[in-house]
Amino acid sequence: MCSTAAKLGLPDTGYISYGEMIDAGRDICTAVTIPILADGDTGYGNAMNVKRTVKGYAATGFASIMIEDQVAPKRCGHTKGKDVVSRKEALQRVRAAVDARDEGADILILARTDARGVLGMDEALERVRLFEEAGADIVFLEAPESIEEMRMHCQAGLSVFVSECTLVILPPCSPPLLASLDSQAHAQSQCTPDICSWCALLSTDTKAGGGLATAPNTPKLANMLEGGKTPVLPPAQLEEIGYKIAAYPLTLLSRAVSAMNEALEDLKYGREVKVACVCASVSMRACMRANTLGRPLLIQRPAHP
Repeated sequence: MCSTAAKLGLPDTGYISYGEMIDAGRDICTAVTIPILADGDTGYGNAMNVKRTVKGYAATGFASIMIEDQVAPKRCGHTKGKDVVSRKEALQRVRAAVDARDEGADILILARTDARGVLGMDEALERVRLFEEAGADIVFLEAPESIEEMRMHCQAGLSVFVSECTLVILPPCSPPLLASLDSQAHAQSQCTPDICSWCALLSTDTKAGGGLATAPNTPKLANMLEGGKTPVLPPAQLEEIGYKIAAYPLTLLSRAVSAMNEALEDLKYGREVKVACVCASVSMRACMRANTLGRPLLIQRPAHP
């Protein structure tokens, strides 16, 4: 849910602060037992601020933090007028977040790019690849505009060409990847499955005669925003495309506001307000348990003289 709208009643254009997110997060994480994915926006400053933000979110109880590459103050990724920082600065943010995680922050790093709407799909895909390479646990390409672009996002990874036991990395191997390869064989652009476990893995997924194969990549997140630029698809289709997580940032808030408007209209014109009681379909004991966070409800009665 959009915290800026729910907590402040303001549009998602960078109004909410780090401290306000921490306060809201503490209340949310105390009230529920499910993992909570939180928006860390741009990290609230430079790389040092990003590290502080990640550590603060982890201490609050969030399970994951999203760090993005927009220019601050950021805005909703489906609106006009947004801009993104350079690829170098975007990577600095993600690497700072990963460093904070690796230094002990118990939290997953969700790296987001808004480059699709500013610099095009190719740049957005390249940033996703670099974020994966930098160590992000989850990646998110904001606002793809078609199902085909959604598939491109989910298929993005470390692409290689395997042909007749020759492995050519496109683009050249990064140091983390080279650590898992036979450096001498790859320096000569010659590799066979019997000397390289990475080549063996890839060659099993490549048809005879060679072709492109995609190395294992990180989970992808889809943003299902009603009225946004991305097609809103059912969960089964998102899974088929390749997404592992789906976010519905305004669905519950929009439904709640719609119900409130209907109730106010009924009150205005003197009509009966039909309210569906949550407790109607469950026992009183279960209702009391839900409203006391699973703890016994203790009622103090005055002592009789």
